[in-house]
Amino acid sequence: VFASSGDPGSGMDVFGGAPRFLAYPRTFTVQSGADAILTCQIAGDPCPSIIWEKDKSPVALLGRCRVEAEGNVYSLSISQVTPADSGQYICKAKNAVGETYAAATLKVEAGELQQEGDPEDVPPGFLSKPLSWQVCRGEDVVFTCRVSGQPCPVLQWEKDGRQLSDLFESSHFCVGEEPDDWHFLKVYSARPPDGGVYVCRARNRSGEALAAAVLLVDPMQPDHAPKAKAFAVSEGKHAKFRCYVTGKPKPEIVWKKDGKVVAPDRRHLVYEDREGYFILKVLFCKARDQGLYVCTASNTAGQTLSAVQLHVREPRVRFQVQLEDVEVQECEDAVLECKVPLETIPTAWYLEDKQLQPSHKYMIEEQGPVRRLTIRDARTDDDGIYLCEMKDKGRSIAEVSVRGAIVKRLPRKLDVMEGENAAFCVETRDAVEGIRWTRNGLELRETPCTVLKSFGKTHLLVLVHVTREDAGVISFSVGESQTSAQLRIKCAKRVPPSPPVAAEMSTDRSNAALLTWCPGPHVHRSTPSSYVLERQEASTAEWVQCLTTDLASMVEVLGDSVPTEADYCFRICAVNKYGRSRPVEFPGFVHLVPVACVRRALKDVQVQAGQDAQFSLELSVSVAGNWFLNGAKLEEEEEEEGQRYCIKRSGTEHSLLLRGVRLAESGAEVTFVSSGVRDSATLRVQASLPHCLSPRDLPSLASTGSSGLPLLLECEVSTPDAPVRWLKDGEAVTSDDVVALQAEGCARRLFIRSACPSDAGTYTCEAGEDALIFTVTVTEPPVRIVSSNEDAAHAYLASERVVLACELSRAEAPVQWYKDGVEVEKDEGLLLEREGPHHRLVIPSAQPQDTGEFVCDAGGDSVFYNITVTAGRSLRALALQRLELRCELSRPDAQVCWFKDGLEVDETENLLLRAEGAQRWLIVPQARAEDAGEYICETRDESVSFDIRVSGEGQQWGGRVSWTHRMGVMVPAWGQALGGPVSGPGPQGVSLHLQGKPHGFTASWGWTLGPAASLLPL
Repeated sequence: VFASSGDPGSGMDVFGGAPRFLAYPRTFTVQSGADAILTCQIAGDPCPSIIWEKDKSPVALLGRCRVEAEGNVYSLSISQVTPADSGQYICKAKNAVGETYAAATLKVEAGELQQEGDPEDVPPGFLSKPLSWQVCRGEDVVFTCRVSGQPCPVLQWEKDGRQLSDLFESSHFCVGEEPDDWHFLKVYSARPPDGGVYVCRARNRSGEALAAAVLLVDPMQPDHAPKAKAFAVSEGKHAKFRCYVTGKPKPEIVWKKDGKVVAPDRRHLVYEDREGYFILKVLFCKARDQGLYVCTASNTAGQTLSAVQLHVREPRVRFQVQLEDVEVQECEDAVLECKVPLETIPTAWYLEDKQLQPSHKYMIEEQGPVRRLTIRDARTDDDGIYLCEMKDKGRSIAEVSVRGAIVKRLPRKLDVMEGENAAFCVETRDAVEGIRWTRNGLELRETPCTVLKSFGKTHLLVLVHVTREDAGVISFSVGESQTSAQLRIKCAKRVPPSPPVAAEMSTDRSNAALLTWCPGPHVHRSTPSSYVLERQEASTAEWVQCLTTDLASMVEVLGDSVPTEADYCFRICAVNKYGRSRPVEFPGFVHLVPVACVRRALKDVQVQAGQDAQFSLELSVSVAGNWFLNGAKLEEEEEEEGQRYCIKRSGTEHSLLLRGVRLAESGAEVTFVSSGVRDSATLRVQASLPHCLSPRDLPSLASTGSSGLPLLLECEVSTPDAPVRWLKDGEAVTSDDVVALQAEGCARRLFIRSACPSDAGTYTCEAGEDALIFTVTVTEPPVRIVSSNEDAAHAYLASERVVLACELSRAEAPVQWYKDGVEVEKDEGLLLEREGPHHRLVIPSAQPQDTGEFVCDAGGDSVFYNITVTAGRSLRALALQRLELRCELSRPDAQVCWFKDGLEVDETENLLLRAEGAQRWLIVPQARAEDAGEYICETRDESVSFDIRVSGEGQQWGGRVSWTHRMGVMVPAWGQALGGPVSGPGPQGVSLHLQGKPHGFTASWGWTLGPAASLLPL
């Protein structure tokens, strides 16, 4: 149904009917710890909104309580109830035509003390939360998340607080699960109505967690125009257009003026109100707002249109010079100026609905007919609509645009009902970083109920399920620019009605009660009420709702409206949208007898001789009845061993069990008789077959077992003494240490104590001419890595040998090796070795480029190694030789620290620290055995290491070793890879100079030749 309105507050609205209950929620009792579900069926057009209350307060739809809807059936489910959940629950249904109420009482009985949850239980948690999206119309959107918890949590997706099935057709979305606890929600061909806040709830018996994400969908551009209605508004006043549309999926709404889409801005508001109307509001109308306004509603099923021609009436007294729109940069002054027809006419200035007074911010001037407003140091929040109003006459309107980092500011105030979502959107001139959201000056952070998201220039804040504590000033700032909004949380006042008076009950009619009452005092001063009637069996303490009526007069309760024969009391209370009154009881009681009918009839039963026969039927109400066998009444007695029959009654269901029927009883008639009810069925008995086989469990005919685990094949014969023969693949099976053949009563079993792959095959159990065939498969257990050197320290120096080893649970299982996610292949620098279940990856001479993560993947198991190869150098020198370690820095003023074996070194007589320009030295004049070790030269950002080894007991000749390294450069390999020249100064001395081509590395040694001189680089 589609309707539109031109005049604010009025219009042509087309509706169906007010809400009405087709089925009321039932009152019932449950044990503590169980789940409770209150269900009702409600009709109404438009579709009513549903609210649940408990003891006059709204039910908090968080944690254990949730609301679901399927068609016109609505339910409130409460998981793991406690005695505190006992009370009266009210279901309120309301639409634009009217509203109605119904109540039910939930009683929770305290059961035995429940055992505490499993100590291994873990509450749900989000390892990865769904991301927010901004997409174009028609694109598919996928929200994904990953959850943890024990037991495995159950996930539920919602949009704007409602179930997806209430908003979307089943073909429009898909919810599923992927391996490793990944869950997804996919929305196909997104439309602007699909935009909103999506919440994923994860719940298990240990608790609940939620995560939210935002979806923005760019709007479409419809173009059609129907026949228009006319509507006029005075200049400076507001014009409000509204449309009411129903349909599923939810329609997409687009507003256009003179063929152009109306985009929300300072003077155009587009939204959906709480009653389901789609609203376009034009604020402070100007002459240029006159034109044709068209509302288009469309979904996958079709499209409908409505149009209004807006006329803007000019005032009789007009400004000589109108205000003009002003655009200024942030921090500049904005000046608005106009002229009135007479300089004596008083005027007032407004920022939208707020009157302005002279202050340090606003300078208001009057010079003859000229009226001037100066806005000093204009900021983003000064952006808006300004009015100069002549008293009781016309208005002049202008828009002030403040250009700065913020292009679209926050609304000046936002009213949100408690429990709904509050959404704030800001647009900046550029895609910026360093934005900041605050509430009352405190910075907001991302939480499950606070969504912070930026899409390029668009920045969003969504507060999910707001409470009163969320009210305050919401601010957005970037750099020096800021915009603010006042968030107000609305809570409805709840004043229940007065209780009814003059409650009377008449029992003049048989099997009926006439109840009359009058409204309570001051009923004309309160919200219109309806009345809820409840009944109680005299033998119980539970009150059950009978009906709801809007008429304060009388109602007749008949015997066919009660579930069972009993004495009944009645009470009544008044209910309005703010709550309910205390109940008032009708004096006395009445005996009512229900009229029963058959809901599930008796059926003929066929069994074999010696077996039991079961007959059952269900009635519409709970009444007593009698059973007859071939016309003879069966007396209901306490069940004893050896008794031929057993009669049971549970609510509206009656059953008869005949034990060990005889062949002679075939054809016997079984009859049930109750008040106004008679139903019969026939017993048929067949002779039993001596050797009839039947499987104990049908799925067991195809069994799959794991290697090393027990395997059981089981069936039944018709008589306990029937012999059977077991075969495997046509060969007879005998009992031994591995296979056991068992017989117990009618059960026959073949038990394999430890199955292996050779036990797979076809097994047959033969009993006379009857046989059962079992197909058995035995699977190998998954491959596992039983040991590895994963935990060893895998830190190496260049050229060292690297060995990664692991052992598998099976020798023949294949493995794959990966480095940084890429499968490795065997070559000269990397060897893959295998010896039975032992596998190794060997790098004979590691290089820095071998640093990374190595993975050994063996089917269902993996092991990870983190390898680090550093470019440190090892040197060997003879005792008493001079040792120089030299580093060259990128900056002469940089500070370094020298360490030996992890301890910072201090200068001594035999250890000298020198610095010259960018050069840094550590000098050992006479090397000794204790000087061997690892030396590190370290700056703030980098370090280089030297591994020094000292050998020899004495030294006859002097010598010098020097090592140069440019900080921040990878050291190349020793030898010809350096590509440097070798030179010598003469017969008494030799110097070696090697220049590294790839990285600018130099190394030099010099010494005087002699019989004992020796210097060996590693």
